[in-house]
Amino acid sequence: MTNAHRKGMVFIPGGIFAMGSNRHYPEEAPSHRVAIDGFWIDETPVTNAEFRKFVEETGYITFAEIAPTAKDYPGALPHMLKAGSLVFRPPAGPVGLNDWSQWWEFRFGANWRHPYGKGSWIKGQDDHPVVHVAYKDAEAYAKWAGKELPTEGEWEYAARGGLEGAEFAWGGELTPNGQHMANTWQGNFPHENLELDGFARTSPVKTFPPNGYGLFDMIGNVWEWTTDWYAPKHPADAAKACCIPENPRGPSKERSFDPQQPNIRIPRKVLKGGSHLCAPNYCRRYRPAARHPEPVDTSTSHVGFRCVIRK
Repeated sequence: MTNAHRKGMVFIPGGIFAMGSNRHYPEEAPSHRVAIDGFWIDETPVTNAEFRKFVEETGYITFAEIAPTAKDYPGALPHMLKAGSLVFRPPAGPVGLNDWSQWWEFRFGANWRHPYGKGSWIKGQDDHPVVHVAYKDAEAYAKWAGKELPTEGEWEYAARGGLEGAEFAWGGELTPNGQHMANTWQGNFPHENLELDGFARTSPVKTFPPNGYGLFDMIGNVWEWTTDWYAPKHPADAAKACCIPENPRGPSKERSFDPQQPNIRIPRKVLKGGSHLCAPNYCRRYRPAARHPEPVDTSTSHVGFRCVIRK
């Protein structure tokens, strides 16, 4: 791989670390030791400018720009079979936190160029993370760039920045000495955003301090795709030190289907890092160990990605 391919990337030396956490959400457990080989990773999420170059050179059309078909989504209401994507829409006042439809809206015309739907634009946001990218979109970009998407293990190892067991990518406190270290939500989600960190939605990459490896926005701003299929918990720790898994690749695709929706057979990948919508009262997933399942056909206004090159 040429140096040109590695421009804007950071090399992460291999090592062994404790992946996951036993102290937070159940899907993060159990904490278990894994070994990761050294690899290169983008120092920031892929930006609008970078994604635009990919589209201009290839003519690529993203998933959100293609109208779904009744064949692929049996039972869908005919008027909903239009191109679009999920956009965060804050409610006017407090709502129950168990119904995400109170703050997410499938908006026709929303895509990477029009992040909030028709009439919105990314002008002046070249250095913001690209959003409204489904898994295959991220995968297509990575292939074009001569790279790959990270595994969950690689992503989490890089996000920790060399801090073994720390809650956050920068240490043990969310806002050390009152300093905001990432683009997250302050206030009562989803209706009250105090914007104490300066941003209501995405922020330019490199706005907040890098972690110990020199990586930006590993926490907050946008969730990021990984290659691993999702399972509701991690495997147990190896019984012996000699048997620590090396470069784990996650569970099988079959395990990733949502058991709460048995009639919808859409596999799910692991997202990492949290986003600007993660708040103390909801989705405290602004930590390296945090993880979330995302159907491969779903794109939103708070999900992006970054790439890796393996040695």
